[in-house]
Amino acid sequence: MEQHVKVLAVLNIVFGALGVLTAILILVFFGGLAAVVSSDVQPDAQAAAVLGGIGGIGAVIVGALSLPSLITGLGLLKFRPWAQTLGIVMSVLSLPAIPFGTALGAYGLWVLLNKDTKPIFRTA
Repeated sequence: MEQHVKVLAVLNIVFGALGVLTAILILVFFGGLAAVVSSDVQPDAQAAAVLGGIGGIGAVIVGALSLPSLITGLGLLKFRPWAQTLGIVMSVLSLPAIPFGTALGAYGLWVLLNKDTKPIFRTA
């Protein structure tokens, strides 16, 4: 089961990193749109502010949802007891994200709720 925990850790790190990358791309995309709108011949400051705000809020939301996955993955790699609990919570929360989140959540629950996994986290 130790190998399964490591695989789950890497998957959480990858999904978390992809989420953080997506947050950065959202910020850059909407920031670029805001710059294009404000550089027009007749700039519309209100539209630029709205675009920038949407990008900022979107980036914060996506980043805030992705960081716990990164933290979970790092904790699971080191077999920290708190990471098992956080991993179960993150697995349940990722179940509605069809199809990849569902697969990751189901695999995470299978690994972390397995009776053979509990001793791994107690000895760490």
